[in-house]
Amino acid sequence: MTKIICFANNKGGSGKSTTCASLAYAFSKAGKKVLLIDGDMQLNLTLSYFSEEVALEIAGGDKNLYSAIKEQKDLTDYIYHTEYDGVDIIPSSTLMSSVEFELFTKWQREFILKKMLKPIVDSNVYDYVLIDAPPTLGCWVMNILCASDKIILPVEASPWGLFGLANMFEFINQVKELSPSLDLLGVVVTKVDARKNYFKQTMETLKETEGITVFENVIHLDSSVEWAQDNSKPVGSYKKSSRSALEYKALADEILAIY
Repeated sequence: MTKIICFANNKGGSGKSTTCASLAYAFSKAGKKVLLIDGDMQLNLTLSYFSEEVALEIAGGDKNLYSAIKEQKDLTDYIYHTEYDGVDIIPSSTLMSSVEFELFTKWQREFILKKMLKPIVDSNVYDYVLIDAPPTLGCWVMNILCASDKIILPVEASPWGLFGLANMFEFINQVKELSPSLDLLGVVVTKVDARKNYFKQTMETLKETEGITVFENVIHLDSSVEWAQDNSKPVGSYKKSSRSALEYKALADEILAIY
């Protein structure tokens, strides 16, 4: 069965898009077929696989996630192939800033994405669907969570990394009233600088939080990530020997072992 994982955190800069893009590549290298869905108007996930020129052209056209939502169409026709075997993507649009308005008047608006995804899920073409959610808490993120089986929550190892996390957990619990099968797969700690106490404090706080799993593999700060982004590639493709590429591979192996 196709498994749907969303990457969510209401705090920006937590590494959601990078983690989503990097795990998709690592999953594909492990023989899995992955569909990415870019749910954020910032296009970061799309830009991880397509150049800025191509991403903006798609964003301004009528074959992107926003266009599909506006028409409430089967998402199958909005899939693009990337240059990597096993990784496809439904790109975002800058017009996603208006998605809350589009959803507001719709019947059963919390489940629109779930319905649009159903033909893809039923086809069993993909092992995983990975969805990158924007750093907000609203009807659109609720849609993403209701369409998902599991949540991965990237948390930045910084003084503000845990800020607002209680709100995120409260929101997840609210969504679980609509979608009881939704579950938090785990928290991944990102942007780690082991020389600073923030990392230790973040790990201690998270591990003391009842009811959550913290992945053993963490992601350290690595300039290769920025260079990969600048070249519109997942870091595992840009420099497979880099620290972050190896860490994302290890994280992917950890996730594949449990889900």
